[in-house]
Amino acid sequence: MSEPSQELAERARRLRLMVFDVDGVLTDGTLWYDREGEALKGFHAFDGHGIRMLAASGVACALLSGRSSAAVSVRAAELEIAHVLQGSDDKKKEYEALLKRLGLRYEEAGFMGDELVDLPVLTRCGFAAAPREAPEAVRSRVHYVAGAPAGRGAAREVCEVVMRAQGTLERAIQGYLR
Repeated sequence: MSEPSQELAERARRLRLMVFDVDGVLTDGTLWYDREGEALKGFHAFDGHGIRMLAASGVACALLSGRSSAAVSVRAAELEIAHVLQGSDDKKKEYEALLKRLGLRYEEAGFMGDELVDLPVLTRCGFAAAPREAPEAVRSRVHYVAGAPAGRGAAREVCEVVMRAQGTLERAIQGYLR
């Protein structure tokens, strides 16, 4: 991963909240259905650990998804993500309500999304990110495009970009070297 630009680093330094879409960001976007019609999702440990490290560094984390899924609730509980917004047909409204509830300004929040429906949030945050598989209309409007694939380390990469900018990544790594 290359060094982020000074502008990107400054944006990441201001973050107090990082919000992640689920399908196409924390997953590869594939939806598998069981016999009862429940969507099955696969999550990668890299992304989960990145979110845990980011939260431990002092940046709150949240999930914001247009779909509702028991699998997302279970994964969020495993990762101790307190803010889980699912089944939203108006992500902008949910995002703005979360910021208000937490007393945060746009520039203090980041969002990682992958689809056109995410643009209302991506264009109203201090740090906008997308996985490399996102459509060009999304990639061209964000501050950072991950090199790692969606559902396979893209969210982890974004977490590390934020932590590096905030000076907390090396301390987190050192914690594992004891």
